Amino acid sequence: MPLWGWAAVGAVIAVMLAVDVLSHRDNHIIELREAVIWSAVWITAGLAFGLVVLVWLGGEPAVAYYSGYLLEKALSVDNVFVFALLFGYFRVPDEFQHKVLFWGVVGALAFRLAFIFAGAELLHRLAWAGLALGAFLVWTGWRLAVRGEPDVDPDRNPVVRLFRRLVPTDPRYHGSRFTVRVDGRRKATVLLVALVAIEGTDVVFAVDSVAAILAITTDTFLVWTATAFAVLGLRSLYFCLAGLLRHFEYLRYGLAVVLAFAGVKLILAETPVGEVPVWLTLAVVVLALATSIAWGRVAAWPGRRRARRRARRRRISPRDG
Repeated sequence: MPLWGWAAVGAVIAVMLAVDVLSHRDNHIIELREAVIWSAVWITAGLAFGLVVLVWLGGEPAVAYYSGYLLEKALSVDNVFVFALLFGYFRVPDEFQHKVLFWGVVGALAFRLAFIFAGAELLHRLAWAGLALGAFLVWTGWRLAVRGEPDVDPDRNPVVRLFRRLVPTDPRYHGSRFTVRVDGRRKATVLLVALVAIEGTDVVFAVDSVAAILAITTDTFLVWTATAFAVLGLRSLYFCLAGLLRHFEYLRYGLAVVLAFAGVKLILAETPVGEVPVWLTLAVVVLALATSIAWGRVAAWPGRRRARRRARRRRISPRDG
């Protein structure tokens, strides 16, 4: 990919981030309607760029892009669980959550860009890197299916503990400010500590997600654009799904299957079997995620039916009954 292509995509991402900042500069609470509209904007942008890839580079790169985009989008849903836990732990006011997530996304983009180039370089230079990365993804899939989400307790997060040890911290909120001067001394606010916790936790997710998408394609331009357009919509996705997390309790099993498949794909690429077709990867991603979401909906059906029955009984008075 020529340098101007990277520059053009970088400019588009910068403009989208600038528009997002200007639209939320008043630190208001993000309501569901606004979150849905912004999610539609980000998803439309990601899907439209896939069409650009189709016209510009051809069918196979477009399939690879959409496979990576769908995988990263699903992993973004997984991130929402962790963000909700961290916001609850730090009691971040609703009107400041968007600001924390915005800078969290900026950091996530930077981490992923570095990991993408490092991972792609390892795969190109070291013959055994594909086997090691594949084994790591298989293990990650097993861990996600059996043990669930990684521990996100900020008190045991080494990044947060190091930050609190090195940076003076005021245990209060001061509006939307990340730092405040107290008794002539500059201190970090709890809002900045919450941001550090999110950034530190996201590093773990970045390693898993970049490794998974590199199993689909090692074209750094496709990997970066699929990742960037998926991560850009993470803030709006959070406000859309934060109250609906219980409907995605089985999603981790679908993600576990996808991660394990990506690992097997990398391992097979280093054997006489060779590369797994990109269309097969897309089919596995779609089928695994759709099945896990449908499974969650079906499993929750008896509980919803009982809840409706209880609600109907409460509406009937003893005299009416």
